[in-house]
Amino acid sequence: MIKGKVKWFDADKGYGFVVADDGLGDILLHANVLRNFGRGSVAEGAEVVFSLQQTERGRQASEIFEIHAPVENGVEEASQTTLPLPDVTGVELEPARIKWFDKAKGFGFANTFGSSEDVFLHMEIMRQYGFSDLSPGEAICIQVVDGPRGRMAGAMYSWDKPANGNG
Repeated sequence: MIKGKVKWFDADKGYGFVVADDGLGDILLHANVLRNFGRGSVAEGAEVVFSLQQTERGRQASEIFEIHAPVENGVEEASQTTLPLPDVTGVELEPARIKWFDKAKGFGFANTFGSSEDVFLHMEIMRQYGFSDLSPGEAICIQVVDGPRGRMAGAMYSWDKPANGNG
């Protein structure tokens, strides 16, 4: 297993790169490998633990084991934002699907399983939990809290969080 940081990832292109702690150059991170972990995107600067394979075209991540939210100067980035992070202690995880998300606007909506009621998704909450973008139909787990304008995700994880413990 290798540890590294996401240099960049573009969900539309379907790939990005990780810089490993071994100092041997960039490692390709393909969207399929990320999807196998239960994610459609990953934030720049997120720490990842993964296995590596050598191909004709260079090194590639073959399986992801852990993703940790970006850390800057020892402080998680989202803690430096103007959006206070909601307290989700004791709030049940709920499976949800992305209705739509606009990265340029910095927000979107999801629906929890069995409900058509919208749940607001804020970009800063996404970043706190290591996401960089979300695609319509993408499955996630969220902890829903009451926000200033109604129901909002206070925390979000990959869809299989309860089963595998990955965030």
